[in-house]
Amino acid sequence: MIGRITGALIEKQPPQIVVDANGVGYEIDVPMSTFYVLPHLNEKVTLYTHHVVREDAHLLFGFATRAERETFRQLTKISGIGPKIALAILSGMNADELALAIAGEDVARLSKIPGIGKKTAERLVLELRGKLSFDGGGAPLAAGSALPASPASERSDIINALLALGYNDREAAAAIKPLPADVGVSEGIRLALKSLAKS
Repeated sequence: MIGRITGALIEKQPPQIVVDANGVGYEIDVPMSTFYVLPHLNEKVTLYTHHVVREDAHLLFGFATRAERETFRQLTKISGIGPKIALAILSGMNADELALAIAGEDVARLSKIPGIGKKTAERLVLELRGKLSFDGGGAPLAAGSALPASPASERSDIINALLALGYNDREAAAAIKPLPADVGVSEGIRLALKSLAKS
């Protein structure tokens, strides 16, 4: 089992990144809460990881903090919540926000995450109550922001990230419309998710 990985961040295509550890490039899926705090390309990054072995694939998921990884593991224990939906949940809110939403039984907020209907949100509250700890947003192991790219390619990356998180083309297009022309990928995804959560 791979529990932690340290290496150079060589690719960022949200929600997937590639980390070069001693000459081996690991493809790692990360939630947006981790993507936001990644360093620049070719800089060193350390992530807590969760390794999933399936008949048809070996999948690696990465997290900036232990709390995020633990929350992901708790989510995937729930019937009907696979790794993809768990990533979408942690992209819609970080581990602390999720812990607060569960503690406050905020079904309405949880229901706004793609792939989470009202019944699933109620099940999350029921099954996760008392199992998530509020971490206070523990300092992540990786920090920094994305390298500048052209506005067109940034918009395309933002749309691809939203589609990968389960939003449809119409929702993604509507969410990026009001974004500033010079917005970066990380900030653009953050603002788009915020606007989708309100709609």
